[in-house]
Amino acid sequence: MPFVETKKLRMHYEVDGPEHAPTLVLSNSLGTNLSLWEPQLPTLTKSFRVVRYDTRGHGQTEVTQGDYSIEQLGSDVLGLLDALKLKRVNFCGLSIGGMTGMWLGVNAPERLEKLVLCNTAPQIGKLETWNERIEKVRESGTKSVADQVVERWFTPEYRAKEPSMVEKTKEMIKSTSSDGYAGACAAVRDFNFWDEVGTIQAPTLVIAGTLDQSVPPADARKLAQNIKGARYAELKAAHISNMEAADKFTAEVTSFLVNS
Repeated sequence: MPFVETKKLRMHYEVDGPEHAPTLVLSNSLGTNLSLWEPQLPTLTKSFRVVRYDTRGHGQTEVTQGDYSIEQLGSDVLGLLDALKLKRVNFCGLSIGGMTGMWLGVNAPERLEKLVLCNTAPQIGKLETWNERIEKVRESGTKSVADQVVERWFTPEYRAKEPSMVEKTKEMIKSTSSDGYAGACAAVRDFNFWDEVGTIQAPTLVIAGTLDQSVPPADARKLAQNIKGARYAELKAAHISNMEAADKFTAEVTSFLVNS
């Protein structure tokens, strides 16, 4: 089980795919771990060396105390890339992972080939909502929010059709450290990058979910419009589009990274 010790964090990661293929880093959503990307692995590993990692405070990566920031999470990625001796990579992030990707696109453009931003925006949700969730998680743990979160993450149709996948996702949230989850909530709460995303130079694909309650398609379209030359794709899904519309999601990402 691979771990790296950066200067700031002990990080858990997994690497799959051909050794000399271009590298693609996958960054998952709040409250999940690197297994979120399993639907994409069989296809993506045909063309890429895929690096998945657990975000600070999530999965098997070290939990640190206090509020996190997107700058901190972006710096964690740079530490991972340095430890793995990866100079330039493709990066695909969903939700908070997409925020991390935006930060990298602005602050470390020399490390990116192409960028995929999924179900994300430069600002997500309201201050009061995040503060309420942080307080609830710190008082009662991640189990107290798992049901509510999953209801927003997937459409009723998907929840009825794929109960085992929904339950697996719910268990990921429940198993996430309360301190790690609350710290990452603070990172999302405090991030507002609308003024900065226009400076992203990496070729970018923005993926949205038509039925996403967390990041409305209007915000995703605005994000794409603010990044010069960005492509936009909208899938029939809610927030976790890589699971709910797995085949179409994988096809959009692969087409963009391989052919554009």
